[in-house]
Amino acid sequence: MRWPREGRVVRDRAPRRAVWVFAFLVLTGDAAAQGVAESSPASSPGQTSNLDIHAASEFASYADTDHVFVQTPSISGAVSDPLAGWSVDGSYVVDVVSAASVDIVSTASRRWEEVRQAGTLGATYKPNDLGASAASALSVEPDYVSWMVGGSVTEDLLQKNLTLLLGYFHTHDTAGRTGTPFSVFSETLESEAFKAAATMVVNRTTTLALVVDSVFENGNQAKPYRYIPLFAPGTSVPIGASIDLVNSLREAPRPLEQLPSSRQRDALSARLAHRFHRSTLRLDERVYGDSWLLFATTTDARYFFDLGRRVETGPHARLHAQNGVDFWQRAYTLGPGFSYPEYRTGDRELGPLVNATGGWNLRIGLGPVADTNAWVLGFDANFTYSRFLDDLYLTQRTSALVGVSLEANW
Repeated sequence: MRWPREGRVVRDRAPRRAVWVFAFLVLTGDAAAQGVAESSPASSPGQTSNLDIHAASEFASYADTDHVFVQTPSISGAVSDPLAGWSVDGSYVVDVVSAASVDIVSTASRRWEEVRQAGTLGATYKPNDLGASAASALSVEPDYVSWMVGGSVTEDLLQKNLTLLLGYFHTHDTAGRTGTPFSVFSETLESEAFKAAATMVVNRTTTLALVVDSVFENGNQAKPYRYIPLFAPGTSVPIGASIDLVNSLREAPRPLEQLPSSRQRDALSARLAHRFHRSTLRLDERVYGDSWLLFATTTDARYFFDLGRRVETGPHARLHAQNGVDFWQRAYTLGPGFSYPEYRTGDRELGPLVNATGGWNLRIGLGPVADTNAWVLGFDANFTYSRFLDDLYLTQRTSALVGVSLEANW
């Protein structure tokens, strides 16, 4: 299963900013890693068709203890000609969200439901050691529209033992309010993303990939539905304070969230993959920092082992930790003359937190073992515990993400 926005947790009508940028940065990085492990295209005796066709259908379900539920059906497909060196791929996904999180309840709002639709289209041409790819995406929901275009170039060196990649992606997001035309109210965000990657074949069973990502965002970063409680100076508000306690302590003003209009994000990632006799180990490490002084580290480990020639299964573990942005406060206070803080947020994903994920994956090959037109049935289950270290309302959350997929190759 490939959850469309891995790591994202839906809590309110939060804009999906830079989602597609990061998704395609990850996808192109994986493509580079796979490319170095493949030999040059060559015809085989008796081959009747150069076309490879891949199709997949997935259904994922997310639920957490903050009363958020998401159902996500998706389809994807790709057609390629390995001899000519080209491929075309696309995907379509629907998110059906139902939420009554503490952030929604704290603003006296009711449970809401909405549907988000998104599609991607990409193409790659690599007839020899030098290749290029183009990617596009569109995401639409009642109060938000996001589109992305970009591409990358790759080159194989050292007899395909080293692959270099350079990529650029542009994202344009428009955020509004449900029921209000964008011509009446809307905010925009522009994102420019740059990527550089190097993937090395260490030996016949080991690959190592290093990736540098930089994203520059300019525009409105705040959530149009998020109101921030303000308190008188000296008011003591405990971690995890309930909605009733916050309402009893706060002052009357409750302004909208306000964030800086620009942000630079940088990340360095490393991936080590090793194939044992009957198993595969993949280790990922990512360090992140941005101009809001948020720093994070993410460690991810996957281990797959073969149960015969048809079955592959194994565990998944992930650990993430971060501090808060430099303007983070659990309880924002009014300034002189009842002035508002310049920057204020209630997004706990911008505060200090840690989360740990544990899961299991299973893939079962269907049909004859020697059949190249293989069908693969997949099952995934991941459970995440999050601890929010300095936040109102919520101090912890447990979530589950499960999915089933069916893939076919011709």
